Amino acid sequence: MKNLLTKILILFSIAIIGSTTLNAQEVGIRGGSLSGGNVALDATFLIGEFSRIHTDISFGEEVGIDLIWDFIYLPLIDESLFIYSGVGPYMLLTDPLTFGGAGEIGFEYRFDSVPIALGIDWRPLYCITEIPEKESGFLPEGFGLNLRFILDF
Repeated sequence: MKNLLTKILILFSIAIIGSTTLNAQEVGIRGGSLSGGNVALDATFLIGEFSRIHTDISFGEEVGIDLIWDFIYLPLIDESLFIYSGVGPYMLLTDPLTFGGAGEIGFEYRFDSVPIALGIDWRPLYCITEIPEKESGFLPEGFGLNLRFILDF
């Protein structure tokens, strides 16, 4: 457990430093079923009023990189609850290299008094390359929970 906490703190530090360089709007962590493991460095970058880039670098058994273009990013009910969906590539840094496409649909709540966004999403993957010990390239188990700090609060 101590080793996992150390990894998360190191990843979070890298995310903060990288986000200031890359102008990220939100940075945090994502837990759940991911392409590379069960914890990821998570960041979003706005590219328009209703779209953004949602990136993850996941760690665990392998290292995975997801790059999702969320093309629907709309407020629901009020300005605190959002729905988003998108598609994009993912890559798993293994031998052999694994890559494919990812879809995403989720909800995000932004707290009014603190610069924190809490989200839940489903990110199924479709592997283009061969997956050892799997009959299908479709991996539907990509549920996750996001906790991000909003940097442009």
